This record gives sequence, C-alpha cells and structure tokens, in this order.
Amino acid sequence: MAVLDKEMMSSLGGRMVSCPRQDQWTTFQLTDEFGSGEPYAGLAYTAIDAEGLEYHGRLGIDGAGKVANHCAGPIALAFTDLYQGNDAGYNQLISRKHYPLKITELQVRAEQTRFLNSNAARTREKPAQTGTDEFFQVEVRHLVQHVTHLPPEVNRHYPLGPGPARLMGKHGKFGVALMPQRHTVLEVRPLRALRPMLSTAPEFCALNLYQLALMSTLTYCPFGQTPDKSPIETPVSFTQQPSVGNWFADALAKFEEIWKLYPEQTEPDFYPLYEDVPYSKRLEIVPFDPTLYAANDPESGEHQEHPANIHFFDDTDKQDSTDTQAFITHNDELILIAVRGTQQFADGLRDADALQVPFEEGAGQVHQGFYRAAKHAATFVTSYLDRFYAGQKLLICGHSLGGAVALLLCEMLRRRHESYNLQLYTYGAPRAADSTFIKNAEPLVHYRMVNHNDPVPSLPGSWMNTRVGIYGAGTALMFTNVPLGLSVFVAGITNWTGEAYEHHGVLQHFLPVELGRREKSSILWTPSCDTITQHAACEIALHHKRGLPDRASFLSQLFDVRNHFMVPSYIPACWATLRRWQQAQATGDTLVTKLEYEWVSSALERITQQLREENRNLAARSAPNRRSEKPVNVALAREIEKIHTTRARLATLRTASVNEKDVYGSLSGQPERLAQSLARWHEHPQNSVAVQLAMAPSEEIDIELIRGAHGYSVGKHYPLDVDSII
Repeated sequence: MAVLDKEMMSSLGGRMVSCPRQDQWTTFQLTDEFGSGEPYAGLAYTAIDAEGLEYHGRLGIDGAGKVANHCAGPIALAFTDLYQGNDAGYNQLISRKHYPLKITELQVRAEQTRFLNSNAARTREKPAQTGTDEFFQVEVRHLVQHVTHLPPEVNRHYPLGPGPARLMGKHGKFGVALMPQRHTVLEVRPLRALRPMLSTAPEFCALNLYQLALMSTLTYCPFGQTPDKSPIETPVSFTQQPSVGNWFADALAKFEEIWKLYPEQTEPDFYPLYEDVPYSKRLEIVPFDPTLYAANDPESGEHQEHPANIHFFDDTDKQDSTDTQAFITHNDELILIAVRGTQQFADGLRDADALQVPFEEGAGQVHQGFYRAAKHAATFVTSYLDRFYAGQKLLICGHSLGGAVALLLCEMLRRRHESYNLQLYTYGAPRAADSTFIKNAEPLVHYRMVNHNDPVPSLPGSWMNTRVGIYGAGTALMFTNVPLGLSVFVAGITNWTGEAYEHHGVLQHFLPVELGRREKSSILWTPSCDTITQHAACEIALHHKRGLPDRASFLSQLFDVRNHFMVPSYIPACWATLRRWQQAQATGDTLVTKLEYEWVSSALERITQQLREENRNLAARSAPNRRSEKPVNVALAREIEKIHTTRARLATLRTASVNEKDVYGSLSGQPERLAQSLARWHEHPQNSVAVQLAMAPSEEIDIELIRGAHGYSVGKHYPLDVDSII
C-alpha cells in the first residue's frame, strides 16, 4: 500500500490530491558475493517513488522483492529498520549511553556474510543472473539512513568507482535508485573487518609479545584525523598513513591489511596476525555525527568531542606538557591501551628530575617525571573507561618511557577499580619505582621485554633518587669477559640512603646466540642474573672512581644503540620469537636446543669463575683493615647465586615442550579461527622467509672454536671499555 510522503503532505497543506498514474513495477534482489539471496530473506524494506509515495514489504526467501503500481520514474530502495533481536552485543551497542549506534537489521545480516575473495577484493565478473537487467555492487551505507558508524566506501566494478550506486533526487536522501520496468540485482558487500588477534588470557604468549610490540610502535604516529581541530563542521576522514585513525577507522574497517607502523618505515613489512570479524566486533573508533550526538555539536567550540580527542591523548604541545601520547580503542572482548613516551628520550633523561615521590594511589615511591606523565594519561584513560568499559579485559602496552608510564598507569587503574582485569606488556622500559611500590604491585600481570643489549632498562640507575646534577657516590664493580652474543654486566650502584629503583614484572629477555660465522639463533628466556639483564647499566667504570662518569656524556652516547628501537630491533626480535615458538610447537621441539644450552651454559660458567676470582682478589686487598664484609663482596656473591639460578632456568627450557597456549594464549582453544588467520599471515612472503634468528640451530658446532666478534675467545679475560659499548 502506498502512502504520501510527510514532506509532500505538509507542502500541500494536508490536502489530498489525485494520485499520478501508478502503473509501473520494479523488481530487485539482494545477494551476497556468492550470489545467494538467502542471508537477506525476510528483510523489511521501504521504497519511495518519484512522487514521494512510500511502499513497504519484505524480501522473499531468495532475497527478492517487488514494488508494483508505483508512479512513473525510478524508486529509491532503503532498509531502515533497526535491529530488534536478542543478541546482547548488538543491543549493548544500540542502547549504550555514550555514542549509541543506529545498527539496522541489514547491517546484522551483512555482518553474517563472507567475502568471495579471501583478500576482500570485489568480484570482477558480473554474475550470470537469469532475467537480470541491471547489476549493482552496493554497501550497507548505500541503503540505510545513518552511515557515520559504517566503514568508508571501497571501489567497485558495477558501476565503476566509488560513490553511491545511483541516488534519487529530492525525495531520495538515501537509498539506491532502481529503474522501473527492470529487475536489478544488488550484491551487498559483506560487512566484515580485520582485527589484530590478541589473547585475553593472563599467561604470557608469543602472540601478544609480537602484536603488542606493533601496537606500541603505532603510538609514535599521529592520530591522522582530518580535520582535527575543534570546532569541526564537516565529516571527518582518516586517510593519513601511517596513523592510528587510519589503522582502526579506515584501513582495517575496509578489510585492508596494513603494516606500516612508523612514518620512516620502508622495509621490512611487519604484518599483525589479523582475524576476520563482524564489523561491529572490530576495535572501534566512535562515529562523528553532530545530528545524532550532542557532544559533536560544533557550537561546543573547543569542548566539542570528536574521534581524535576521544581515542588519542597528545600531551606534546600543551601547557605543563609531559611529551606523552597514547591511544585507546575497544570491542566487546577487550580494551587496548598503548602509551608512547617522549621521542626525545635522551634529552628527557638528561634533564629529568629523578627524585622519587610518593605514589598517591598506593604505596611506595615512584619516579617523579614518569608519574606526572602517568597522571595526565590516567585522566584521559579513565574518561574513556567510564564511557565504554563493560567488563572487558584491559590490554596495555608501551615502549621505552611509554612502558614506565604504562606501568604506573596500570597500577593506578588496578587500585581505582577492583574489577579491572589488567595485562601489561612493556618493551625496553626504564625503572619507574622503588621496591615498596614493586612489592605492592605484585598482583599486576606484567611481562617486561628487554632486547639483548638495550641500555634503557638500566635507567634510572638503581642508585638514583636525587635531583638533576646531584648524584650520590657509589661503589664500582667490575667484570671482564664479554662472550659473543652474551651481554656484559656492570652492576648499578646502590643508593644507601633510600630504597633503590627496581623493575616490576616478569622479564622476557631476547638473547641472540651467535654460533660462529655459519649459524646464529635466539632465545627468549627469563634469566635471573644481572650478568645477562644489565648489560647496559654501564653506570660506572671498571675500577673505583670518585663519584660517577659524566651522565650527560653517557646519555648522549647511549641512544645510538639500535637495540632500543622498535622497528629495527624489538619488532624483529618479537617476530623471531613468535616464529621460533611456532616451529617448536609444530615439531614438538623445546625452546632451547642442546647446542644452545651448552653454549650459554659454558659462557655462564666462565663468568662465574671470573666473579669468584674477583671476589677473592677484593677480599685479599681489604683483609688487613677489614671490619665487615664490603658491599662489593656481597654484590658479587649475590650475582654468583643469580647465575646459578639462571643456569637452572636454562636447563628447564632445554627440556620443556611448547604447547599451543604458550604461542597463542586464549586463541589456542579456537583452532578454526586461528587457522584462518595464520593462513592469511603466511600468505605474506615476509612471514615465510627463513631467518636464522627465528630458527633452531641445526649444526653441531664446536663451542671451543667459537670466537668473539672482536677476535677474543669465550672465557678469556677482556678489559672492558665502557665507551666502546654504549
């Protein structure tokens, strides 16, 4: 039955007029990319003819519909009914207090369809449809009224190019125009998106190590929204690559696999493991629509909300700036928070105030500069959580200073809300707090990765609790041997007047093992000894000096070390770890081979012997006037014990097997979902190339023949020059 358009009725003053001639018909069919109309069976539609008359009906079992006896000219076909089913996920999005979404039944149906081509490319061949007069490739946004929460358009072949298929005139404010006396097939693009795979289980897994390293690197990009300054009166877009907005609001929403994480990045390409999900379950960027959301009203001026200031924290150019960036996004399973510290980290540490201040939200003392940044970030994060937290797991990550800020932020959140289920991954993070804070933050799940010789995790020095330029005196420790591939240890000085800075979390140390010129591999492990983990402490010379080396000189050299940076070092290390663990899980091998165990164990044994020898020498020199055991002797004895523990852990890795949960976490229980994503990941040549660091060694190499990079043998005493390694 036809009804007059309300606008037309109003213009006629409510008077009924004689209806124009109504002898036209139009038929149509909605199909998926496989040519089936079944996904759209029973769907309610509305058609508006050239005179503004409305026609209502439902699609048949094959997705077909017909409008009979409409006025001459084309009709506009639309699907406006909102979803009214029982799915809790959709209903939560529709009814949530902040930025509720206009999810239609058409959207829900399109989310249940799949792409014909695995890469989501549009079909090129026009399907052979008997009796078809016209064929359109359309998207959900072409057929519904509210579109700002839907993905951007992609190119199509029928008709060619972007833009609506064919819109009506003054009565066709939305909908697809269909010509009369014709049968039109509308192929609806599946409403699917890509989402980086992440485990929500609390246990460490190689998948999260790699994926969250990529997310931590993305924090160094801008948000990329155009326009991005309030007041905004036009639609926003996210075309800048790489940018946070382009990743989550544009590329992944359009099912485009994206890999660029940093503006200067060229090669290699590091692809996340993506999974194909219904569009509504992607990691969301909220819509911008002043007609729907009062907070988007341009009249709000500088207080106007838009995606950039909801999802992105940028503290770089503001008063009382901490030079910190962060982004946050979510879906129904998790909330992802990534924190970036200052890009000028060397200058920041050189000028930083390392004074410890009380942690107001809990117990202990924390680094004043890091704490100030965490407080600023916490205001941004808690505002977002107050709006969108609905019981999801919180995954938080950060690199360098961003990791230290993320740690303090996590503990602030944990103490703010007991129900928050937090999981933190940090990369090359400096120390942020004292031992009291660390002890009280033990319940926080935190995995801390250190890449080989990265110097930053050794900062601030364990002795530092002072303002700029006032560094306390300390005691120097020395070691001699530097086996190739094994880090050097120079112990930090203890601040005897207060609690030392300490690290939080479970260490995951990436150790390259270079087995001569022919082969090399790598181990990700949790050593206990500082001989491995504190290579870059380098805070003092090898013999006792009054005070410390010049800190400014030290820091200016420190940041030339490639081991600290994400794209050239941390991401390849995380990728190699994931590949190595995948290999071990598939073949039933252990994470440390016999050859690797013997190599590292022998090196640790040699260093232990040197430590014992140095301890004896120190004891002999201090024997005549010895009143009590010297701090240096105590430190050496402790380090010897830690090396013993490290060797025991290494032995455990030598015999322990790797299961699927170790590699993929909570996703290991979903084999079909995992298999599809892995197949897509391995289609990229970069993820199939044989890289030695990602492979278990296959050759039995005589350890005694291994020589160091500088021509010295493993175990030989080596006079270490601090300046040469920083």
